[in-house]
Amino acid sequence: MPLLTSPYADLDLIRQPEQPNDPLQAFDAADEYLLQHLAAQAPGVDCRVLVLNDAFGALAASLVGHVQVLSSGDSHLAWLGLQKNLARNGKAPDSVPFVPASAQWQGPFDRVLLRVPKTLALLEEQLIRLQGHLAPGAQVIAGAMLKHLPRAAGDLLEKYIGPVQASLAQKKARLLTATLAERPAFVSPYPTTYRLQSPALELRNHANVFCREDLDIGTRAFLPHLPNNLGSARVADLGCGNGVLGIASALSNPEAQYTLVDESYMAVQSAEENWQAALGEREVEIRAGDGLAGQAKQSLDVVLCNPPFHQQQVVGDFLAWRMFQQAREALVVGGALYIVGNRHLGYHSKLARLFRGVEQVAATPKFVILKARK
Repeated sequence: MPLLTSPYADLDLIRQPEQPNDPLQAFDAADEYLLQHLAAQAPGVDCRVLVLNDAFGALAASLVGHVQVLSSGDSHLAWLGLQKNLARNGKAPDSVPFVPASAQWQGPFDRVLLRVPKTLALLEEQLIRLQGHLAPGAQVIAGAMLKHLPRAAGDLLEKYIGPVQASLAQKKARLLTATLAERPAFVSPYPTTYRLQSPALELRNHANVFCREDLDIGTRAFLPHLPNNLGSARVADLGCGNGVLGIASALSNPEAQYTLVDESYMAVQSAEENWQAALGEREVEIRAGDGLAGQAKQSLDVVLCNPPFHQQQVVGDFLAWRMFQQAREALVVGGALYIVGNRHLGYHSKLARLFRGVEQVAATPKFVILKARK
């Protein structure tokens, strides 16, 4: 794979999760453009730089030793990528402090290097949180590939930070530079909430939660078919989002033990708050993680999963396939994975390669609910 070459460093970078012969790079032209632009400003070693939404640590790892760098984002996989890429390039793991999107950073920052996220609500929340954390004359420099840069990104920068200057396109990437100006104090509109009728729940959703405004149709199809009579089974909600599957299952299975996992820190934060509201102090483990990668083998009886079909801007079934493999490792013999998926994704045949029995529990015109037994 090619190196990320910038005025700061030449880095050998990998994506997370790792794939054999991965055709995709861990950086793109927008990362290169951001680093070139910052270097042209010649910031000193005392310059405090906040890096936001750095997919696999390309920006933060490049800046180590050149400025005071802090990284923040909503992806646990991005944090893992940062850790691995620092080590891969001979840099100390603690050379870049990391703040999850569920926590608050502390400024003031002189520069913010920001990769425009897929979810504009996350961008808006991050810009609002910068209030009071920018030094006088600070700039927020947002970078994206042209095909992933919505017009609204510039509008949000203008609204919350100050006047915006758009760069010329370079290798199909563009930068938007917002210079700090006086703005009124803003109150974040996040988290948002919505209500379910069955089960009767009010669900809080932080800015980067999937289907933040309403229950997604896949989960809606899945809910009536969650397994009951689980007794004291050990159950995981894999890719839990706001926790709705795990919480609904727990309400119907008062003796079962639950683990909820997601790679989004804001999803985990939402799931924690929703579990507390629905189930009070009932014991649960809710964590940010690389799926079930850290789960002990044969430690679960049931896994519930509405698998994702994209990672950031990349669409594909790699993450879903990996989740199925992780579930198989974590399940006891005789344990079961329950999933919902679009009919056209062909999950039945994929699961049949890993599990000894796969059956269709239910179907709608668009979705199938499958049970795979180990």
